[in-house]
Amino acid sequence: MRASVTHTPVVRASLAAAAALALMGVTTGCTAQAAGSDEKVPPVRIPPTSAAPGKPSEEAGDAKPSASATPSRTPKKPKVLMAQGATSGKVRELQARLRALKHFDRAPTGYYGTITVAAVSAFQGAHDLPRTGKTDTATWRKLRSLTGSPTRDELYPPTTLPVAKPDPRCMTGRVLCISKKSRTLSWMVDGKVLSSMDVRFGSQYTPTREGTFSVYWKSRHHVSTIYDTPMPYAMFFSGGQAVHYSADFAAQGYSGASHGCVNVRDEGKIANLFAQVRNGDQVVIYW
Repeated sequence: MRASVTHTPVVRASLAAAAALALMGVTTGCTAQAAGSDEKVPPVRIPPTSAAPGKPSEEAGDAKPSASATPSRTPKKPKVLMAQGATSGKVRELQARLRALKHFDRAPTGYYGTITVAAVSAFQGAHDLPRTGKTDTATWRKLRSLTGSPTRDELYPPTTLPVAKPDPRCMTGRVLCISKKSRTLSWMVDGKVLSSMDVRFGSQYTPTREGTFSVYWKSRHHVSTIYDTPMPYAMFFSGGQAVHYSADFAAQGYSGASHGCVNVRDEGKIANLFAQVRNGDQVVIYW
């Protein structure tokens, strides 16, 4: 005789639910099928949980960059290589290259004055570079790419203007032959021109004397006692008038004038001339 089992109401309810599911052909954990049929019923797919409101899904291309990503850097400003006030062989090369491109309309002097600033600024404007007037690495790189290495004659041209025919008084002996017409000085020995350079003269109020003179005093580091201005490589020939280097002439060109002296703007040339000229050498100034 089988022993009877007594079930609680909860257990009886659970058994009844399981029996009902069995009759319907449903099993847990497997694909559901209709009772008495071999045709499979497509599985029910549960859609993925949607993203929280206001937050974009992190699909391809939407993911946030990692914290280790390299941040963008601000480009460095080009380094300034040359600027106003500089004096060097590199400045002379700069001027020669600018002259080859028609931005610098005179012979190179090696001095970075206002005229060179304007020439550099014009070059920068023509090539979409910031117009600073300073020669930075970007400006120098562009200028070098457009020009060849200057020759010695391009770095040290005799004069800006053609040298005038020498005065007959210049044809014998050692002479500083200076033409007011061509604004040039030629250093001549026995009728042969050894070097030439640009010069400027005094204004109408302080004109440079004309005639034949001789060098009576040389002063390498002279400073004017009247105007308190430097007169390097001074070679005096008449009273207080002398042939000497002028930084103002190098910077301003012919827009200015001297107080009666013969100004030279190429420091290298007049330094070489100063070393050759002796007291007693002639100075001829003529039209």
